[in-house]
Amino acid sequence: MEKIFTENAPKAAGPYSQAVKVGDFLFVSGQVAIDPKTNSLIEGRSIEDQAKRVLENIKAIVIDSGFLLKDVVKCEIFLTNMDDFSKVNEIYADYFDSDTLPARQCVEVSALPLGVNIEISCIVSINNK
Repeated sequence: MEKIFTENAPKAAGPYSQAVKVGDFLFVSGQVAIDPKTNSLIEGRSIEDQAKRVLENIKAIVIDSGFLLKDVVKCEIFLTNMDDFSKVNEIYADYFDSDTLPARQCVEVSALPLGVNIEISCIVSINNK
């Protein structure tokens, strides 16, 4: 198992890695809307702003680990309000090619760390052909 760290994504806020690589797989920890430059929550608190920041953090971890977004095979999305589902889908669609959409689940939860409204984790595989 290889611990993954990139300056282009927020530092882990607890005793976990941004991601770990095991063989041909990358397991990306849940990301929230933290700006990696300031290591603070982003200024814009709309669900769209938060979703973009989360996906940019995931993209940085994936790319800096030697993978591509098209290698993402599964995403898990946690929302504090399922009414945001369609707004998140619009942002999410900008990051994944419609020919290689990963499997996904979306769950409404009562709360997320730091009071954010969205958290996303993913599994990546270099051999997903």
